[in-house]
Amino acid sequence: MFVLCAGGGTGAISAIGSTRRDLKQGQFDIRALQHKQQMAEITRNRIEEEMRENHPYFDRPLFIIARDSKLRRFCRRFVHARWGFDVGAEMAASGGSGTNGAGRNAAAGGGKRPKQIHSLIGLMPYLDWAMVAITLLSCWSMLLESPWPTTGENLVMFNFYLQIPDYLFVLAMSGELMAKVIADGLFFTPNALVRDFGGVMTVFVYLTSLVFLLLMPKHVEINSVEQFLMICRAMRPLRIYTLVPHIRRVVVELFRGFKEILLVTILMIVVMFIFASFGVQTVGGRLAACNDVNVTRQVDCTGMFWQKIFVTRMEVYGKNSDTLHPKVLVPRVWTNPRNFNFDHIGAAMLALFETLSYKGWNVIRDILWARQGPWAVVFIHIYVFSGCMIGLTLFVGVVIANYTENRGTALLTVDQRRWHDLKARLKMAQPLHIPPKPSESATFRRTLYELTMCRLFNQFFAAMVVLNSATLILPWNVEEEEDKHRLLYIVTALSAILNMLFAVEILLKMLAYTVSGFWQSRRNRIDLLITGMGLFWVITHFFLALPASVVGGETRLKKFTYTFGYIVVILRFFTIAGRNSTLKMLMLTVVMSMLRSFFIIMAMVLLVLFYAYTGVILFGMVKYGQAVSKHVNFRSGFEALVVLFRSVTGEDWNDIMHDTSTDCGNYYGALIYFCSFYLIITYIVRNLLVAIIIENFSLFYSSEEDALLSYADIRNFQQVWNIVDVEQKGQIPIGRVKFLLRLLRGRLEVDPNKDRLLFKHMCYEMEKLHGGDDVSFHDVLYMLSYRSVDIRKSLQLEELLQREELEYIIEEEVAKQTIKTWLEFCLRRLRSPGLPLVPLSALAQNHQQQMAHSAKVAHKTQTAFTFSAKSIYAFDPVTLAAAHSKAALERKQAQNVTGVAGPAQSKAATVRYVYGDETWRRRRMHFRSDFEVNWVALQLCLHHELLPDLADFANEEWGQARRATIASSHAANVGRQQVGQPIIGQLIQR
Repeated sequence: MFVLCAGGGTGAISAIGSTRRDLKQGQFDIRALQHKQQMAEITRNRIEEEMRENHPYFDRPLFIIARDSKLRRFCRRFVHARWGFDVGAEMAASGGSGTNGAGRNAAAGGGKRPKQIHSLIGLMPYLDWAMVAITLLSCWSMLLESPWPTTGENLVMFNFYLQIPDYLFVLAMSGELMAKVIADGLFFTPNALVRDFGGVMTVFVYLTSLVFLLLMPKHVEINSVEQFLMICRAMRPLRIYTLVPHIRRVVVELFRGFKEILLVTILMIVVMFIFASFGVQTVGGRLAACNDVNVTRQVDCTGMFWQKIFVTRMEVYGKNSDTLHPKVLVPRVWTNPRNFNFDHIGAAMLALFETLSYKGWNVIRDILWARQGPWAVVFIHIYVFSGCMIGLTLFVGVVIANYTENRGTALLTVDQRRWHDLKARLKMAQPLHIPPKPSESATFRRTLYELTMCRLFNQFFAAMVVLNSATLILPWNVEEEEDKHRLLYIVTALSAILNMLFAVEILLKMLAYTVSGFWQSRRNRIDLLITGMGLFWVITHFFLALPASVVGGETRLKKFTYTFGYIVVILRFFTIAGRNSTLKMLMLTVVMSMLRSFFIIMAMVLLVLFYAYTGVILFGMVKYGQAVSKHVNFRSGFEALVVLFRSVTGEDWNDIMHDTSTDCGNYYGALIYFCSFYLIITYIVRNLLVAIIIENFSLFYSSEEDALLSYADIRNFQQVWNIVDVEQKGQIPIGRVKFLLRLLRGRLEVDPNKDRLLFKHMCYEMEKLHGGDDVSFHDVLYMLSYRSVDIRKSLQLEELLQREELEYIIEEEVAKQTIKTWLEFCLRRLRSPGLPLVPLSALAQNHQQQMAHSAKVAHKTQTAFTFSAKSIYAFDPVTLAAAHSKAALERKQAQNVTGVAGPAQSKAATVRYVYGDETWRRRRMHFRSDFEVNWVALQLCLHHELLPDLADFANEEWGQARRATIASSHAANVGRQQVGQPIIGQLIQR
């Protein structure tokens, strides 16, 4: 739990923060952590500045380029230029030397939030985007490379068109690395190109690509240096890992806890070694047999024999007959089973590793039973239970737990986890886009509106969608029509009737909502499109295709209408999700799962690309066998991708591995290739995807009691937004935010009469973040969510510090605006002596309300920068007018007694009125009383160092005589205001 103590009284404002001794066990001082972070940054900058002063070659790229040279500044602008990032301002802030890192503050800057497309563009610099595009183009050309035909016309060495992307990639990467080296240096600079493993990978990919282009080997042997160079060239897709920060973060988070994964891997290896040793001792050398089933001893397994050939493995007539089936003469061989043996520890561990994927273990069981007896079957069953069901599950669990811990998800508290789920739920929430209800004068439209909004209306048409989908129980094709003509005609006619009903539904909604109101909803637009397609099918099928077939016309049109018809039915079925809130939420959860796992999927695809290129190099010439065939082979990049995506699911990957280890393959290469692929892709990456999907679906199935905001609260906000957003654009002018806040109910309710300070903060936050522009649906929803939770408990450290800094700025600005408003009101009082009369009872009531409201916190849950002296914010002009009504009455009575005129008095009378009159004395006493009420506001100005701004304001608006008069009037009361004395003095002095 994060704690930050703040308080104050009427006399002074307490210091913000808390000492270490005041904190309870398990609590953290947020301000202390923030201070430590700032001090670490200052220390880093100081050390770098000292290094620049004491070491002339520090921060000089290649030790020859000056720190502030024009070439380096130009390269830095070129390298770090991105959307929404001012490189010049960053260089100026860091002294022009890149001390703080150009990419470290890429998201800095307030104001209007960038749109989603702008956020995507600003994800990385323009140069990196260009390199990603060039790298993908080069990867596409590598997919076209193939060793077939054997003449080499599809190899990069002999195809000029395939060499163009390679040359383009090397030239572009040469320019990129040169610019980055000049801008940030190669080694021994704060932001050197080679400062981590990503930089090493970048240089390695560049050098291998360059060397390959320079050598361009024409003949490549197995296990040669040229083949190794081509495999290194195949690592080109991994270059994108170093360019895209989110993919790089996925890899870092995965390997940050590599120690735990390594420990579990060692445990699994130990378990495999134990069972492999047992297998070697019990069945080692005893599984071999003769390929002639009639020979049982090795000494007799010699010579030739006739092998029968069958086209199927099923039982056929005359299977044991020597004359009914073809035969071929083959030599007798005494050999082990095809894909496994236990003759030595290496082969035994390979067989057990294949068994971990539940592939081929039943074959091992059957052979052990047939050749060693039933007792040997117990061995493999125990291994499957302990090694696969328990050990492998433990390995997968550790991988997932390690990833979630490094992401921080597993380490969140209950409140932080709820806030994490709430943000995901808010992201899925969208505006309703429901047109407003027609006026009472439009009786017919109002009736249709209530009908279309009725729950039974939606349930009826949802049932019609299900019934329409049930018409696909029969195949819609011309061949089926010949056998079941009447039944197929009934089914299609029912579908046509339902399409007419859907058209009626669209018509009713258009009449109720109007055409413009109907068009505002995406769901209505999709329904209109599908309904139009359905009407087109009804017309073409029943009025064109069927009559033409009756008279013996062309059946090609009927084939088209049947195909088009069932496509319309399938598309209609997907619209059922929009008719039910639960189904809609489930579909949004699926979409959100795909979006959140997008970068993990991209990382997996890039890794599969690398394996596909490597597979073509290693196994492109493998002959067809039992597993490798015309559908499963590595003869081109596209076919290799198909094989690898099939292997991700574990489909016969071990048989493909054994086939590619012989017949022009590579034995050790096949073992390393397939075992590493299955371990990384299947056991690690695929299970990470499963973990993310489960995490998102746990959000869908979370109960209302665990949520910070219920679905009812979010639904209430959607309805209020639908009322305020008249244009249904998803954005409203910032002036409507106040009206929206007044309409909210439930947990998000904000009462401007009770929570006036909170109301001001919310309005100013929207103005500050958007600069007076329109605000979106999610902008207001996120702002309300932040204000409805205890940010000290719900937010993580970095987000908490950013939020507290924002709230601190908002409170400071609101305080400044409030005090300026008060000073402006005082100016108006000085210039116009008359004020409207307000009853004294209203004055007392307003004063009590102000005192009661001042004790309330500004946040529904007190934040780090919450002061107790918040009554200063409540003095708006209306309240101050009520507070001055009594003094105005006294001034008017004094004027009547002394005979001093009001605004029409002479110049001499005005001078006497200002400097010596009894009325002016009363006026000074009133202003002094007003100042006593508001002295806390001035103290807050001094605390936040805001008085220079207010002093400038006073110098511009007030004359020298008025300020001298105020000073003299308050100097007489200095003794009574001991606490306010230094504040008054500083105000007058400044």
